[in-house]
Amino acid sequence: MHTHWSPVKNTLRIGACVAILLALGGTVRWLALDYERDQRPAGRTTQADFTDLDWQTLVPEGWDPLKRYRNLPLSSLDDSDPKAMELSRQMRETWDNAPTNQTLNGTRVRITGYVVPLDGHKGKLREFLLVPYFGACIHSPPPPANQIVHVRVANPDLDLHTMDAIVVSGMLQTARNASLMGMSGYTIDAVQLTRPKPRPW
Repeated sequence: MHTHWSPVKNTLRIGACVAILLALGGTVRWLALDYERDQRPAGRTTQADFTDLDWQTLVPEGWDPLKRYRNLPLSSLDDSDPKAMELSRQMRETWDNAPTNQTLNGTRVRITGYVVPLDGHKGKLREFLLVPYFGACIHSPPPPANQIVHVRVANPDLDLHTMDAIVVSGMLQTARNASLMGMSGYTIDAVQLTRPKPRPW
């Protein structure tokens, strides 16, 4: 699992903390993977067919969601203060409308993250959100939409549960999708789901 996304991760943690302080609350169409048949006349898809994607790459260069809030007296605002409530609404709107990296649209990627279930039965998830850090959308507010990937699985065969770490490989699309757990800015129709390899000591 790649770890070169500390600047974004730190920004998201700061944003999540601010959102928590402000009491921020938080017909799928399946696509045929014809590309696989057209480009690979025989054999199974391998991990080498995908490019490793870092979470930081999902954020367009120069986007700073906290810029407008840095000089505000957040510590002096009470949760019940109408100003705090309006600020909370504005921040959630900023997060949900976070811009995506359009250059990634249609790329074949492999990305590691944590599972937030959306649709499935007894661990066989047909849909889930992939998030960059443990607890997102569950124990803390949803991160920006450009840090949430909506994953769709045509034939689920792997038992997945909340906050399981998973490696997702497939075609990445810049497509915004609203769910009860958060707004996602990307979609992947998964070709492969694998468990991350244990890190060496």
